[in-house]
Formats: sequence, C-alpha cells, structure tokens
Amino acid sequence: MLEEGGTDEFHRRPDPSAANAATPRVLTILSCVLEKLVARNDQLLVLGRQVAHDNGLMSNGEGGPQKILGKNFNAFHGVRAPNISIPKYLERLYKYTNCSPSCFVVGYVYIDRLGHKYPDSLLVSLNVHRLLVTSVMVASKLLDDAHYNNAFYARVGGVSNAELNKLELELLFLLDFGVNVSARVFESYCQYLEKEMLSNGPTLKIEKSVINSSTTNTVDDATEISVEDTDHTSSPSQLLD
Repeated sequence: MLEEGGTDEFHRRPDPSAANAATPRVLTILSCVLEKLVARNDQLLVLGRQVAHDNGLMSNGEGGPQKILGKNFNAFHGVRAPNISIPKYLERLYKYTNCSPSCFVVGYVYIDRLGHKYPDSLLVSLNVHRLLVTSVMVASKLLDDAHYNNAFYARVGGVSNAELNKLELELLFLLDFGVNVSARVFESYCQYLEKEMLSNGPTLKIEKSVINSSTTNTVDDATEISVEDTDHTSSPSQLLD
C-alpha cells in the first residue's frame, strides 16, 4: 500500500503519540484562508449568475455556470458542493493519509499558482475538495519518504481511483508540471498563511520541522463525504467499500 519516496527529513509526518497528538496548526490556518476565499468566490458566482439572468444571458448559454466559473477547472467541478466542510475534509486527509503537514502548505502553493495562472477560473465550493485532495496527494509524492498510492487517496477523498488519476494529470498539465517548491517559496507561503491567520484571530505558527512516523490508519468506510458526481466523471457520492 505504501510507496517509497525520497529521504528528506524536513518533511516527515509528526509522531501521533507526541503531545496531545493535536491536529496540525497548518490545517486550522489553511482552512480559515480557504473558507474565506471560497465564500468570496461563491458570492461572486451568485452575483454573476444574477447579472447574467437580468441581462437575458442564461437562456442562450452565455451566462451559464461554466462561463462564469471559467473552463480551466472543469475537471474538478462537482454537480453540487459536498456536504463535508473544508476543515473536516482537511482533517480527514491528514488523519488517514499520514502525509506531513508540509504537504498541505505545498498543496496550497499549487492551488495559488493555478489562481494566478488562470485568474478567470474561480476556486469555489464546487471544486475546492477535488483540488485539495489532488494537490495534497501530488505534494506528498514530492515531499514524503513514504506515501499512499492514488487508490488509497481516492478512497479517503471520496472519489473513484480512475477519476483521481485523471485529476492528477489535469493538475500537472495545468501547472505545466511545475511542482517543485523551493525552501524560500515554502517559507514565504508559511509567513503569508500565518499573517492571514493573525488578521483574523490568535497568532498561530505553522509546523515547519516534523519527524517521521510509522503509524498508519484504517479508513473509516462509514464516513460519507458526499463528493457528488461531476458532469464529466462517474465518481461515487460516498466512500467505496
């Protein structure tokens, strides 16, 4: 089940037996930042649809959802937003995949790069979950000594293995395979996320020095995350047995 990766000590996962085995602070910070961004973009989507409707553009397709959202993230769009929140989804990914906290920072770097490269395409509640599981999975392959394969990430993320394989390729092509993140860029994103958290509440510092753990988790198949089918895929609406 586990695939061997590199040997970078800096990015290994913390030992769950450490003090309180608490959820990494980076998940709390990232959840706050993403929820704020997604809420803003969802509002822009609603306003865009309203303007399109008022101008009679919905009927001829010029103001449809794909037109407003942009086309670059089409592969990641669901029919409707999943029932699971962004914080719970990130916690689930961390709990079951054993990826290091750094993977979530680098995953966010990928998503931010997409936002700058394709400014007409929005990160919204319809696509954020698929973008997260794909980005974190790609980051884990880059950073972690050992990582789970695509089939396991698909099971945790609530999509089919075939779909996640396609999403991984889609993400890589959208990034022009630019998945390397330098130490300087990594540090700058940590500082940015910490600054964002400071502006919205108490000061939290992102974990930047982590150690290895051999602990693995069994996926809770009873947990439904309701990532709905897309128009272009046949992903399940809940976790597969």
